[in-house]
Amino acid sequence: MTAPAASAPLELSRQRVLAEWIDYNGHMNVAYYVLAFDRGVDELMGHVGLTPAYIEREASSTFTLEMHINYLQELHLGDPIRLAWQLLDFDAKRMHYFLRMYHAEEDFLAATSEQIMLHVSLASRRSSPFPETIQNTLAQLLAAHRDLPRPQQAGRVIGIAKR
Repeated sequence: MTAPAASAPLELSRQRVLAEWIDYNGHMNVAYYVLAFDRGVDELMGHVGLTPAYIEREASSTFTLEMHINYLQELHLGDPIRLAWQLLDFDAKRMHYFLRMYHAEEDFLAATSEQIMLHVSLASRRSSPFPETIQNTLAQLLAAHRDLPRPQQAGRVIGIAKR
């Protein structure tokens, strides 16, 4: 499966903030931002060809190596969410991408997630190259995303700024 070349950024299906996602502060709990982003990543994997059938057939999958989340504005019970995905870079074994979470009706940016994913052989539990077909799809996506502005939150380092 190839991703549409015009998908810049790639819009993922919508979700809604569920009752079990609300914490004692009356807003969406941090863990559920990760869950919502992860559901988007699962959908993304289908776009690039890393489907459940691929995982079973090739005994290969992907593991997340690193994730940075920025919580920018609260989401509440029932709020509709939309995710947008941007490929920042990839190589033979890794994919570096950025997700934005928006309130789907009010269109404010609620959170971002920058991630690096590694392709892994499930037999050896070691890194392995993406198949050529998936690398070709990633190359098409990167070409479509190359001219997008680099996300403001990408590459941020955590720490307390010294004055």
